[in-house]
Amino acid sequence: MKLTGIHHLTAVTADARGNHAFYTQVLGMRLVKKTVNQDDVSAYHLFYADGLASPGTDLTFFDWPVERERRGTHSISQTALRVNGMKALQWWKERLDSRHVRSSEIVERDGRLSLDFEDFEGQRLSFVDDGGQGEAHPWERSPVPAEYQIRGLGPIRLSVPKLERTARVLTEAMGMRAAREYRVGDTPVHVFDMGEGGPAAELHIAVEPGLPPARPGAGGVHHVAFRTPDERSYQECWERLQSLRAPSSGPVDRYYFRSLYFREPNGILFEIATDGPGFATDEPMDKLGERLALPPFLEPRRAQIEAGLKPL
Repeated sequence: MKLTGIHHLTAVTADARGNHAFYTQVLGMRLVKKTVNQDDVSAYHLFYADGLASPGTDLTFFDWPVERERRGTHSISQTALRVNGMKALQWWKERLDSRHVRSSEIVERDGRLSLDFEDFEGQRLSFVDDGGQGEAHPWERSPVPAEYQIRGLGPIRLSVPKLERTARVLTEAMGMRAAREYRVGDTPVHVFDMGEGGPAAELHIAVEPGLPPARPGAGGVHHVAFRTPDERSYQECWERLQSLRAPSSGPVDRYYFRSLYFREPNGILFEIATDGPGFATDEPMDKLGERLALPPFLEPRRAQIEAGLKPL
């Protein structure tokens, strides 16, 4: 498979209005698409990203009326948000403290400076210094100064009870590379990378056999998606899954990108998504996220869908 990095991560909220306020006003991300879960149109699907809605910057949420997640293994346990430099981390520490957002001290982990924090529902997040690696596209209307804005996603940490089967899928089926290992306390964490590597293209696997299985809910993560550049590479990914006889969704057209879904051996949901066509397909770039956007097959049901959604 030709995977170049993290495409997006989709989590769960039980409070769409509070979620929108936190990620746009506190974290300063741009709401680039206000739409619905295409498989459950009663729920919002909110996409937050950088100023240009770039692949690899999307942190997305399904809005479901569910209880809080019970933390454990067999899960995606932390989402990192990339920023540039110690000065940015210090700025964020002060901002989080001033807004009474639970956070750690700035620490070095796996050779990078990090600042762990949680949103109001316990979503586990971390600011990670990416050293300014790669492009950045600040949002000019963000309440956060351009030099401190979130640059994108990665790395993403998973929790599994055993490494071997997951590692085999990542390397033999998905073409990732086993890069290194570090520890968080007594927990070994194994790093796998793809594409050109770096934090935007890393998956960190924490081996935690002593934890119970997680129970999904608000404050938890639904799935992580990996980037593939175009339709040709997407088709090759599909053919690879077929050749391995791996159960999957088969090709799914999400209108803004093409998707494939499958589960790794611990039951964690993976998605492969194309970089395009992108979120400006049905809205001008300068108007993204300002209205409810629906893919063409849902447009005839707009009145019914809008009536079932609460205003943000």
